[in-house]
Amino acid sequence: MSKNEILSMLREKRQKCTVYTRVMGYHRPVESFNLGKIGEHRQRKQFTEH
Repeated sequence: MSKNEILSMLREKRQKCTVYTRVMGYHRPVESFNLGKIGEHRQRKQFTEH
């Protein structure tokens, strides 16, 4: 079963989630970013402390 088939079967159970990121010292939802900031956010590397 493909990923798209699974997602379509469970469509009614899915809900939107708000993703926040830290920008200039405060947290802000990514959905409120303009087009340039969204592109910048996608290029960021995730930091994982070992």
